[in-house]
Amino acid sequence: MIGIINYGAGNIFSLTAALARLDVSYGMVNTETDLEQYSHIIIPGVGHAGAAMLKLKNTGLVSAIKALKKPVLGICVGMQLITEHSEEGDAELLSIVPVKTKKFDKLLNIKIPHMGWNAVSPQNNPLFEGVEDNTQFYFVHSYFIEYNPTFDIASADYGLKFSAAVQKDNFYGVQFHPEKSGKAGEQILKNFSNLSL
Repeated sequence: MIGIINYGAGNIFSLTAALARLDVSYGMVNTETDLEQYSHIIIPGVGHAGAAMLKLKNTGLVSAIKALKKPVLGICVGMQLITEHSEEGDAELLSIVPVKTKKFDKLLNIKIPHMGWNAVSPQNNPLFEGVEDNTQFYFVHSYFIEYNPTFDIASADYGLKFSAAVQKDNFYGVQFHPEKSGKAGEQILKNFSNLSL
């Protein structure tokens, strides 16, 4: 059963709708005690990484999240939160994955935010089981996770190569929105719900 961190910075409706379509049970995590009820945890997130981190700190859940040994998935800003630092608000984040979140450079001659469908190249990872190379996923972001082959499990290109998904131990993150990415996105959520450590 999936527990969704309910900290006021995630678009929870579209995520819960996708889980319901997949017949995956879920509930909301509001307190540290709630974490114990679930086998898998999702950190959703939209908007400003610095503001989202502040909201997460206000829940008192930060140390408990960092100590989790069960599968955890950060989505969009939720993925950025598991990195060390974001240029958005010059914010120190959870520092679970030792990479940084950076702003797309206007000098790249690209439209910011990166919004819409983009091809993703996954590595051989259980989160991407059944997902072919260059499958399209839906993105909405102005900041990206720097590419690091040690933690990258899927990459994408938008003016430069960046990490579309990362993993360190039991922590996973996806920059795209699986809940808005059709069948391929649903496959990611299904794969996550079936992960075991």
